[in-house]
Amino acid sequence: MVGEHMAKLAHRTPDLPFFANRLPLGIAGLAAASTKIRDGHEVEYRNMPARSILNRSDSQRGLPFQWSINPYRGCEFACRYCYARYTHEFMELRDPADFEQKIFIKDDAARLLRHELHQVKPGEGIAIGTATDPYQPIERQQCVTRSLLEVFAQCTGYRIGIVTKSVLILRDIDLLQQVAAGNELTIHLTITTDDVELARKLEPRAPRPDLRFRAVRRLREAGLRVGVLCSPAMPGINDSQPHLDRMAYLSAAAKANFFTSGALFLKPCSKGVFLDFVREHFPQLLPDLERRFANGAFQPKEYQALLATRVASACNRYGLSARREAELIPTPETLGPQLVPSQPTQQQFSFAGLIPVAAVRPALPIAKGA
Repeated sequence: MVGEHMAKLAHRTPDLPFFANRLPLGIAGLAAASTKIRDGHEVEYRNMPARSILNRSDSQRGLPFQWSINPYRGCEFACRYCYARYTHEFMELRDPADFEQKIFIKDDAARLLRHELHQVKPGEGIAIGTATDPYQPIERQQCVTRSLLEVFAQCTGYRIGIVTKSVLILRDIDLLQQVAAGNELTIHLTITTDDVELARKLEPRAPRPDLRFRAVRRLREAGLRVGVLCSPAMPGINDSQPHLDRMAYLSAAAKANFFTSGALFLKPCSKGVFLDFVREHFPQLLPDLERRFANGAFQPKEYQALLATRVASACNRYGLSARREAELIPTPETLGPQLVPSQPTQQQFSFAGLIPVAAVRPALPIAKGA
């Protein structure tokens, strides 16, 4: 198997710069035993011994999946709102920047998955990419995610969801089709905004939004079930009715099966990073956001209800399916109400050839089921 073979190629030599003068236990100990394989642009990549690849997701918030897989620890996309920075703290890496600058590649992931899949009961969901993007840049060389798909392609009867911001997923269309032939597969492309400049500030190293919309169309043309996650919805930044209207319209034009969004939430590990971003780029919004998150990670139920109303309205307007809860395998950023839009203008859709000009008409109805 090409993916599994590539995932095993890296030479490993002990090298422990993060943990000089101490030998941590548990996950921190595994990180200490990791092996540096190369440096990227302000990023260090390390192989990490893994004891397991399939993680049981026990939550009181009613997550729609029971198992999660994250081929990597850390994520190079450096999203300013990312909730998962806390996962590096388990490895005694407490600088928020470590999450995007020190990426750990889990060793022997395919073998571990084959060994552990017997734990999954019929009907239980497996989410790939709940904490870190499975198609972040290092996947191009390491092929860990591809090696996992090779395992699933040999299986039947599983319910699998993939969450990514990366167009690298197009590399694996052949395997995704094989996985979907025997399993229930749903792909979620996170596209937070259609504004290229805003996306670059929010998600500095993620692919451009127009490229992600094109990826949605390519995946749909390959016969795969794909939806757009416009998440997280950030008050005053990307949650306005016009903005969400554009996103729903573009999703329908790309033939997405569904469109959804969830309200921003901020864990302590991400709150400082996000509010620093707001302070720099949206200082007028800082007092309101500080108030919203003064006493907890989640926004008021009234705000979430407002987003849910917008979602239902936009899905009806643009013929986008409301995602069934059984198909919902999101990152925790999307765990909130669904949220969607109204009616765009022609100038708002100059997306470098993504949609033909003739198709960009504000009054053009999009048939349900498109």
